[in-house]
Amino acid sequence: MTSTTSTNIVSHTLTIQASDGSGTFSAYLAMPQSGHGPGLVVAQEIFGVNQNMRQIADYYAEEGYVALVPDLFWRQQAGVELGYTPEDWQKAFGFFQGFNADKGVDDIQATIAALRAHPACSGEVGVVGYCLGGKLAYLAACRTDADVAIGYYGVGIEQTRSNVDSCCILRSSTNTATKPPKKKSASTLASETASRFTSTPAQTMALRVPAATTITRLLH
Repeated sequence: MTSTTSTNIVSHTLTIQASDGSGTFSAYLAMPQSGHGPGLVVAQEIFGVNQNMRQIADYYAEEGYVALVPDLFWRQQAGVELGYTPEDWQKAFGFFQGFNADKGVDDIQATIAALRAHPACSGEVGVVGYCLGGKLAYLAACRTDADVAIGYYGVGIEQTRSNVDSCCILRSSTNTATKPPKKKSASTLASETASRFTSTPAQTMALRVPAATTITRLLH
């Protein structure tokens, strides 16, 4: 499938072979107007490759990147695309709890390889991730051959024991005396989180794309 946005960003759906031979998965590809550039794997949030993730990829394509968003939930269910209703949050947490991060990193490596082999890619490939994808970007820095990896609001990074050559982790909080939260059920957490989610997808995307400047400095 091929489509063109109002900004002349051409998008395709690619099929990628899993490195363990267990099957194939799809990925949303956004191409810059120039038709070529450095590659960027965009690792999804827990809502799948939804409209918001595609808009983020389109944004990076506008900045000159060949952006590729793999479907990382395909081992559970292919084509997951959720919104932000309380019901969607419940489903998203279900997929998150059933997600195998090690397999996810393998799929990111397969995506990196597919992107490097694409004729539009200059050869350099970075990874940027959000939420679940933020953790996967951190793990990609540790376990894949990505040229650069940047994660935003990655979940569960503190539970990993991976080593990375060079890592900078920034944490922002308005509470100077934060304490570990009490453990809550997935249903309670989903309901509370969804009730606080008031941003529109466009507003949310504006918070998720500042990596372009940083990635530009590292890949160019």
